[in-house]
Parts: sequence; C-alpha cells; structure tokens
Amino acid sequence: MNCEDSLECLYQLQLYSPACSFGSLQEHAYPADELMPLTCRGRVRGQEPSRGDVDDALGKFSLTLIDTLDTLVVLNRTKEFEEAVKKVIKDVNLDNDIVVSVFETNIRVLGGLLGGHSVAIMLKEKGEFMQWYSGELLHMAKELGYKLLPAFNTTSGLPYPRVNLKFGVRHPEARTGTETDTCTACAGTLILEFAALSRFTGTSIFEEYARKALDFIWEKRQRSSNLVGVTINIHTGDWVRKDSGVGAGIDSYYEYLLKAYVLLGDDSFLERFNTHYDAIMRYISQPPLLLDVHIHKPMLNARTWMDSLLAFFPGLQVLKGDIRPAIETHEMLYQVIKKHNFLPEAFTTDFRVHWAQHPLRPEFAESTYFLYKATGDPYYLEVGKTLIENLNKYARVPCGFAAMKDVRTGSHEDRMDSFFLAEMFKYLYLLFADKEDMIFDIEDYIFTTEAHLLPLWLSTTNQTISKKNTTTEYTELDDSNFDWTCPNTQILFPNDPMFAQSIREPLKNVVDKSCPRGISRAEESLGSGPKPPLRARDFMASNPEHLEILKKMGVSLIHLKDGRVQLVQHAVQAASSLDAEDGLRFMQEMIELSSQQQKEQQLPPRAVQIVSHPFFGRVVLTAGPAQFGMDLSKHQAGTRGFVATIKPYNGCSEITNPEAVKEKIALMQRGQCMFAEKARNIQKAGAIGGIVIDDNEGSSSDTAPLFQMAGDGKNTDDITIPMLFLFNKEGNIILDAIREYEAVEVLLSDKAKDRATIFKGKTIPNYIIDSNLEMDNMDQKLSENDSQKQSSEETASASQGVGLASEEPEGGDSSEVSPAAPLSPAPADGDSVSTSNQDSFVPDTEASSISEPECAQADNQPQEQKTDTEPDSKANWDNKVPPMESILADWNEDIEAFEMMEKDEL
Repeated sequence: MNCEDSLECLYQLQLYSPACSFGSLQEHAYPADELMPLTCRGRVRGQEPSRGDVDDALGKFSLTLIDTLDTLVVLNRTKEFEEAVKKVIKDVNLDNDIVVSVFETNIRVLGGLLGGHSVAIMLKEKGEFMQWYSGELLHMAKELGYKLLPAFNTTSGLPYPRVNLKFGVRHPEARTGTETDTCTACAGTLILEFAALSRFTGTSIFEEYARKALDFIWEKRQRSSNLVGVTINIHTGDWVRKDSGVGAGIDSYYEYLLKAYVLLGDDSFLERFNTHYDAIMRYISQPPLLLDVHIHKPMLNARTWMDSLLAFFPGLQVLKGDIRPAIETHEMLYQVIKKHNFLPEAFTTDFRVHWAQHPLRPEFAESTYFLYKATGDPYYLEVGKTLIENLNKYARVPCGFAAMKDVRTGSHEDRMDSFFLAEMFKYLYLLFADKEDMIFDIEDYIFTTEAHLLPLWLSTTNQTISKKNTTTEYTELDDSNFDWTCPNTQILFPNDPMFAQSIREPLKNVVDKSCPRGISRAEESLGSGPKPPLRARDFMASNPEHLEILKKMGVSLIHLKDGRVQLVQHAVQAASSLDAEDGLRFMQEMIELSSQQQKEQQLPPRAVQIVSHPFFGRVVLTAGPAQFGMDLSKHQAGTRGFVATIKPYNGCSEITNPEAVKEKIALMQRGQCMFAEKARNIQKAGAIGGIVIDDNEGSSSDTAPLFQMAGDGKNTDDITIPMLFLFNKEGNIILDAIREYEAVEVLLSDKAKDRATIFKGKTIPNYIIDSNLEMDNMDQKLSENDSQKQSSEETASASQGVGLASEEPEGGDSSEVSPAAPLSPAPADGDSVSTSNQDSFVPDTEASSISEPECAQADNQPQEQKTDTEPDSKANWDNKVPPMESILADWNEDIEAFEMMEKDEL
C-alpha cells in the first residue's frame, strides 16, 4: 500500500499520536465514554452539562473503547486490540444505575462487544494473538443483552426507547418506562446484534424479541403506500409522525431488513425490503434527491430539506444492486461537501445549509467505500482523499478531531462521538486498503449500522427459529431488479469504471448552479476586506440606513397582523454572495441575541382587573409586563385607579389633558414611539399607571403569545409607575366599558385578587354578598385552572413564550428586534426570525435557518386563558347587572372548558 494514497499515512501520523484520537482517548479520557478533543478530557455523564437525548448514548461503560475494538483489527493493530480487550474485560461495568438509549446501546456497545468477539476468535484461530481469549467479550454481550430485554415488555413487542441498566423499566428507581413513542429505526435496528447474540450463545430469546419488533413494524406499515412513519406509539402501534424518508428516524430499519437477509438467510426479510424499496423509489427518490413524503399522501412532499443521515442510502443501494441512483445521490452529496467542506446536518433542496452542525458523521464515507468496491472507479479514491484532507485541515485539533459546530464558519464543538473511530476510520482505511494489507478477508463479514463486523457463518449456526415468517404479506413485484440473489459488490461492474462517470457527469455542477460559491467573508477577512456592515446588537428598525443595509443583505421585514415583525432572508435577493453571507451572519447573531434576551429578561404575565360596577373584579384581562417601571410582583396590593384616555392617544409627546390623567391610570395606543417614552410622558402628567393597547385589529391573548415591553436601551430607573400591555380585544373591553359607564376603575397587579381583598373596607352590593361563598368556590377552581394552565404554558415555552419589543415605529409594530415567535412558512431558500413576541427562536422548518434536528413540538397549544369570563366588546351594556343565573351558567361552561383543556394537555 502506498502511503501517499492511503489512510495509512493519516493513521500512522495521527491516530496513535499521544495527542490525537485513540491515543488521546487512552491518555486523556479513559475510562470515560467519550473524548472531549478541545479540552483534552473525558466526557462523563453527569459531570458535564446535559446535552439532552445525545447523552443517552453514554452509560459509564467506556463507550468509545468498546465501539472501536474491531476497528483496531481492521487497521492491523492487533497488539493494541489485545490490550484494549483486556481493559474492557477488567474495567467495564455494565450494572450502572443509569438510563441509556436502547438503540444506541445496542448498535454501539452490544455491537462493539460482538464485533470484538468476532475478530478475537478469528485471531485466536490464526494462532498468533488472543490465545488466552475464552469468550469474555461474548459473556459481557450476553449480560448486556439481558439488561436490554426489560425494554421489550410492551404489548406490541416494540421496545421502550430507554432502559435503566441496573433497574430495567418501570421499576420505582428506574426513572424511565413512561415513554409512549419511539422512532422506527430505534425499534427496527436490533435484529443483527440480537440474532448474532442468539447464534453465538445458543440463547434464542434475543433473536425472538428482535424479530417480534420487526414483525410489528411491518404489520403497521401504511398498506397503500408501503411506507412507514418516523415515530410510532409503542403501545398502540399508531403512527405519531407520519412523514417518511430514508434519513433520521427510519434509515437503519431499511438497512437491517436487507442485511438480515444477507446474514440470516431468511427470505421474508428480503421480501419486506423489496416491498419498501419499491415504495422508496416510487415516492421518495427524486434523483438525485431523496425527499420525505407523507405516508398517506406519498405524492406530497413533507419537507423541502434533507438530513445528512440519508448519506448511507447509496451504500445500501449498492448492496441491493441498484447502482445508478446510488451514483446520482452520492454525487449530489459530494457536491454539497465540496461547497461546505463537510456535509451539513441538513440542507435544502437548493443545497443551502439548513442545520449547520456536522458531528463527523461517517455515512458518506461508508457509501463512498461501497461505490468504489462496486465500480472500481478511482474517482471514489479522490473523494476519500478529499474527506481525509478536510478532516486534517478543518477538524483536527490538539487532542483528536472535533465536531463542526457550523460548517459555514468552521467553528468547533468539544465533541468526538464514538462512531468517528468506529466507522469513519474503518471505512476510509478500507477504501484505500488492498487485499494484501488486510490480515483477514473482509468479505467474510457483514457490517452492522455501526460498522461492526459479524461473520456470515452465523446464518448456519444455532438456527432455533423458523426462517419463514408466516405473518408476511408480500406482494409480487414485476421488476427484475428484485431477483432473489445475495448481493456481491465485487462483481457488479468489475471492468467498466467509466459507467459511473457517465452517470455522474450531468450532476457535477448541480450544486453550483443552484447555490454558487463565492469568496467567503472569513476568507476575505484574511486580507483587507470590509468589516460586516451591520451587527444585530446595533440594529434599529426605525433607522432607514439599517433597513437599506438589510435590503442589500437580502433581509426583509414583514409586519404580521398580530403585531409581530418577522425577519426573512432570501440569499438570492442579496446584492452579492458576500452580502448574502453577511445577511446569514446577521440572522445568526439575531437568533443568539434573542436567546440571550429571553434568558435574562423573561417576566410572567400580569393582570388588569375591572373592579367597578357592574364587574366588581370578575373580569380579569391577561396583560403583558414591562421591563421597566414598578415591579408589580413586589407590590402585592397592586395599583388601583380609574382609567382615562390620554391626548394625544399615542402618548408620544407631552400630554395635553393632564387634568384628566392626574391620579388615574392612563390608556394609550401602541405605536410611533418607544414604550419608555410613553411611560415618561404620562408619569410627567401625573398618571399613577399606564395601559398600552395594541393597535393591531383583532389581536388577542387567546391567539397571540404573551407580549413583553422592553426599555429603550437607556437607563429607565426614572420610570416608577407600572406599565402593562393589552392586546386589541382585551383593550376594547375597557374602552367599551368607558363608553357605557364613563367611570371605570381597574386594578393592575401581578395576578388577580379575590373580591374580599378588592373590597376590603368598602361596601359590597348585596347580590355579591349573597353569592359570595359560591363565587369563592368557583374562584378557587378557576385559580387552580390558571395555575395548571400557567405551568403548561411554561412547559411549552419552546413554542410560545414572552416576547420583547421596545421601540414602536409608524404602524405600531415593535422595532427593536427581540426573541422570535413561531414562524409562518417562509420560502425554502430563506432564513427567518420573528422579532416581537416570543422568548425562544423556533426555526421555520421550510427555511434555511440554524436549528436542531429534533421531533418538533406542536405549535397549536392553547395560549393564555383569562381567569374569568370577558364581556364581548360588542355586547349590550344596557343590562348593567346581568342575572346571577346567567353568570353562573357562563362560569360553569368556562370551568368545564378549562377541565377539558387540562385533560387534552395532559
């Protein structure tokens, strides 16, 4: 093997260098699960800040060491492998009180132990190494297999997504077992490891459980399309997410159907795979793209972006023998990589970045290896060389290789997942290795989804289960591509490397045509180029120069009907590619700024309670707080007074009717100046408080996220009166009351007060006294409902929250950018962020914005509810004292509605 053309150079220089990769794992991280390559220390779960579901792969069982065992043998490092096996046997404890992912533990740890055992017995048979080995890794694998079995204790046979290694599932100390959903890949990527464990040990229960899970998914497929969804209810079998693709959430389910046929020789698995594959090629494959669709409406695309995990699919198509679409999709992915140096976690159909992270995933390298094996085309060696060069140039750090936090900026994340050593190094080495460089025949093994090696002779060992699955309903497909043959990548196209080139040629410029690459701002900054023209922290929507700069960067402002302002970037509308990059950077900064503001300045809602006749405290309006003025949470009594409309109504200049405002609570309209300026003007006129009413017709706290008024960026300590914000619907209730009753008294407080507190020392009308006990009981129920509702809203803060706005330009929309609200759909080539009412950025799934690949929560959950009935703004106010029976009936309906809402939320 020529070192200049192979991964051997990379391995010799880096993998075992004291400051890099495996050597760093041993020196800096062992026995931790992962190496943190930026800080040169181990990642131990519970000792580092939680990363959410990502940490479910960590179980305090030396994850990376186990995951890398058979890689050492592939790279011909048998001595290091022998020492590593001894460490695993001596040090690894599988009986930890820790909750782990069943899926990740299966493919990484169980698969790692079985792969290590497979190559260990192979080396022992050769007679030079591992002569002392007596199946210790297999014993550990069997122990771990039994620890995973409690997760399968469901009526469907689908496993719970998580299990406690010590206490199992549903044990009082297990801290798991309440989940209802799992992903299709999570439940359908077990058969290789579990069947291998049964075949190695002669214990059939593992293979039986894995088969039952696969059988259930097959039975629950959508029969008309033959597609499966992303997530499924493990108890009922109902599809929770009904979109279908070949990427995240489903990917390895398809992989394991075909590979289970190869490893186990069971025709039913091939039948199922062929049925699914026909549907994939019919609906999802849109060469060179692979786009998610709806399982019930497969002709309708579910999204306009693709995730990086689908990069494995060309390799699976090679194994299937369908080479043309494999070449097409692989070439498209390679063009994306050449543009961004790495494959982004997600990218749009016009090849722009959707999710910018890249955790050094190996799926593209896997497909590159299989395509080279199938075609013999040296082009794929050049692809592999590019991957190696990019890893060295952009990801290599003093203690290993660091994941990319953003492929556009080249920023790093202190993360090196175990699959990097388990898969990436393995596939790249095999890509360049000649047969004589290997100490065993790789064709005698099949790769699991984590690239662990399982011997093909398992198909004839300990066959305790009938091969034919009687539950299979297979539809004959009239397609010669579905011949029942065991794929052999060595003989597909052995003498015609030009075949692949002829397919690639039309696609070589597909990315550049859609998304041309110019000189990046980072590259320009190396010279004497200009600085970014506008930073998010300096932006003011009332500044015409700022708006002109945004236009140049392809960023536009959209004023929504509910008062929000949405920022949307369309890179194609930018003046140049450099301006487009500036616009992208501006959007990123805006998101980070919004996130920081919401963490620092989030306030709870307030209450405006009408206490005068005929309301007497029964009407409570949900109000938005202000970040300046009196803090009502520290003044339990609140501020009580009659309301008065100011002149001018916008409150943006000196008040011309101070005699009407003095010692009263001023009403004013949103718009045309800063909130803080309004507050100063009414305070100067003698007002004891202020209520700003939204000028956006029809806006309501029922449908819009809570609104929060920010300061003007200056010191606001001079404002001492309380200020609250009411949406248009709630504000009209007060305005209508003024028109009917003239004298309207309200109470501004942090939460609604009971009538005993409101009317303490005052005369209460007889009909209120007569019904006081009954009303108090209802108040208690309403209060409990409010409390539970507020808790529910806090839980749902990712999709509805407290927004910030401070300056109000013409038209009444807030202008100083603030945390984003749930976004309305934007074109696929745009970045968007909404800027007035929300405390957390919720990325538009149709926009090329930075976000996280997670199952999104529903955005249509109930918003703020009022604590009491609100008179309609168009109600007949002539009936000044409504009958008590009518009030009681209305309140009973509200109580029932609250209770139903709580059940729905729970």
